[in-house]
Amino acid sequence: MIQNTKSFSKQFLLISGFSCLMMSVACSPTINKRGNLLESYQIDEIKVGETTRSEVLRNLGSPTAKGTFDTNIWYYIGQKTEKTGIFDPEIVEEKVYVAQFNDAGILERFEPVEGGRVKIPYSRQKTITGGTETTIMQDLLGNLGKFNPQTGEGQ
Repeated sequence: MIQNTKSFSKQFLLISGFSCLMMSVACSPTINKRGNLLESYQIDEIKVGETTRSEVLRNLGSPTAKGTFDTNIWYYIGQKTEKTGIFDPEIVEEKVYVAQFNDAGILERFEPVEGGRVKIPYSRQKTITGGTETTIMQDLLGNLGKFNPQTGEGQ
């Protein structure tokens, strides 16, 4: 009887330890980087009034977006998010830089874009679409006259 108790306690400790290990791993955050998260050493190499478009491409990489109406404006957008378990991801770090070039391709402006993020709440409601909503009587009476009485087939 004592052997069974020792064996059971060893199994219980082993299973408990394994379960605790799995739970701690499951709750560790998942970190994702999206876009082009510029580092300080990259930013230090950029000199307004001196750096050309090709040097910006070489030092910072391709822009995340270009201006819609002016292709001389480039945006570098980067974001680091952290997701823990089943919870929504949380933005840990976000950097947005704008680079503007003149017609000769020389950098005129390079600066961070500050805040302005608006949190928009999600709505789970459905939008009711308009259209023809028929009743049962309209469905039944609507079929009258749609069939050829001589052959019984549809027109």
